[in-house]
Amino acid sequence: MKNYLDEIEKKLKDNIKIESLEIVDNSFKHRKHKFFDSKKYHLKLNIKSFFLNSISRINAQKLVMKTLKKELKTKIHAIEINIEQ
Repeated sequence: MKNYLDEIEKKLKDNIKIESLEIVDNSFKHRKHKFFDSKKYHLKLNIKSFFLNSISRINAQKLVMKTLKKELKTKIHAIEINIEQ
């Protein structure tokens, strides 16, 4: 699993100018949910990026989602994006 989170971090940093990134795996919090799938992740991204802060919040989140488009279809069930000031 650690390797997969490293892949996500690399993909985000390669495509978006990011000063710091913390990826938190919250999958364990969702085990009892009806549609829980142990092969998919519930992630929280804490991003510090001057670039993302320079554009609208919606466009910043769209850019993150677009960057992770493939992963959202295959391995990520839910994602929470926190862009720090």
